[in-house]
Amino acid sequence: MKTIDELLAEGVAGKRVFVRADLNVPLDGTTITDDGRIRAVLPTVKALAEAGARVVVASHLGRPKGAPDPAFSLAPAAARLRELLGADVAFATDTVGESATATVADLADGRVAVVENLRFNAGETSKDDAERGAFADRLAALADVYVGDGFGAVHRKHASVFDLPARLPHYAGYLIATEVGVLKKLTDDVQRPYVVALGGAKVSDKLAVIDQLLGKADRILIGGGMAYTFLKAKGYEIGSSLLQEDQLAAVTEYVERAERTGVELVLPVDAVVAPAFPDLKSKAPADPTAVAADAMPADQMGLDIGPESGTLYASKIADAATVFWNGPMGVFEHPDFAEGTKAVAQALLDSKAFTVVGGGDSAAAVRILGFDENAFGHISTGGGASLEYLEGKTLPGLAALED
Repeated sequence: MKTIDELLAEGVAGKRVFVRADLNVPLDGTTITDDGRIRAVLPTVKALAEAGARVVVASHLGRPKGAPDPAFSLAPAAARLRELLGADVAFATDTVGESATATVADLADGRVAVVENLRFNAGETSKDDAERGAFADRLAALADVYVGDGFGAVHRKHASVFDLPARLPHYAGYLIATEVGVLKKLTDDVQRPYVVALGGAKVSDKLAVIDQLLGKADRILIGGGMAYTFLKAKGYEIGSSLLQEDQLAAVTEYVERAERTGVELVLPVDAVVAPAFPDLKSKAPADPTAVAADAMPADQMGLDIGPESGTLYASKIADAATVFWNGPMGVFEHPDFAEGTKAVAQALLDSKAFTVVGGGDSAAAVRILGFDENAFGHISTGGGASLEYLEGKTLPGLAALED
């Protein structure tokens, strides 16, 4: 895989460089609530612009239905990129149409443009190779060189991720090079003890990675909504907590396998429960109660790991040499159910381990809860991509960057 440093050494002055970024930031209307992904691509964009390239930045945002939708416009991301760069950033109101063609044609050396949401075009996400390829051809007409730096999308077989690199000289940007280097430390060159903390809502989202980690991790800590399927598998009452009943057999098998292979699978010993899911906008008090994991009331739902679990999980992280964390321990967006996630985040900071926060909601929690993101070893920009890499899958966007 060639890197951007090799591209810069070859010279990019006057060349149109297509940067496939991940500007898929959360929005409240047109206000960006977390600009982490935009900041993550800055080193690549800056380096190219400073070397005299004409930089064309492209990304998806949200899940529009293959047609323009103002709710998913990249205009706010382009404006934020302009602020962070401290330089003008042109914005094309389409992706491969008249506006994009004219905007790119008007770019001077060292300048940057953002084109509109890639997913406003059906060809971007099409499962039909010919349709995807036709869209990739139109994207290729905008550039001389391709730089892949949207790690959060490399697990998707999309036109701008998979097909476009085959049509242009291609290189990995700084973000992708960093992400891959970190993931290799979690798979090929692991320092032990290796502790994995997994949370989030659905156990089905994590089954494949648990399957792989049962042969690699020393300890796996389970939290979030997915924990209640594990507790149900143990025969516990879980009230109205999130349950994936169709996953009970798989969870039971993993618990048994962990025991056979000597992997320490740690489940919550207590939970914070409430009568109903909280109002995340008003943050109104939600009547929380901490109860033992085997004593959850039938009319309550679990919304966070309890304080004893937080202390337990911190003790399991304390002596680790490597920690990977993916998924919050509870509904961290509400103050009544944020303490479990805070406890795990703080444990990572207190540890001397190499710590990796696996993107998605975990990365958002770090920022929303006020932690210094620079204090962690690495915060990934791609939760889904990180998990699929750890599952041992071939990621289309990485395969496309290989020579």
